[in-house]
Amino acid sequence: MTWMLLALGIALEVSGTICMKLAGGFLRPRAAILMYVFYGLSLTTLTFAFRHIDIAFGYAVWSGAGLVLIAATGMLWFDEPATLTRLLCITLVLVGLIGLHLTSGATR
Repeated sequence: MTWMLLALGIALEVSGTICMKLAGGFLRPRAAILMYVFYGLSLTTLTFAFRHIDIAFGYAVWSGAGLVLIAATGMLWFDEPATLTRLLCITLVLVGLIGLHLTSGATR
C-alpha cells in the first residue's frame, strides 16, 4: 500500500506540474486551480507514505521520479529539446534513486 501511495503522489505531482505549465502564469485559472488541487493531494499521499518509509528515501523517490517524468513530458508534449546531455542527466537521477533504494533498507 505504501508504494501505491507513493506512486499516486508522484502521478499527482506530475499532473500539478503539467497544470502549472498549462496555466501560463495564471492566465488560465482552471489549470491554476487544478495545479493547487493536484499538489495538495500529492503532498497528502506523500505524508501517508512517510508513515512506513524513510523520509529521505521517500522524498528522493517522489522528487526524482517526478523530475524524470516531467522532463520526459516536456520533451514529448512541449517540444523541449531531448539532447544527449539531458538524457544522460535523467539517467543519473535514475541511478541515484536505485542507489538510495539499495542502501536505505526499504523493503516494503
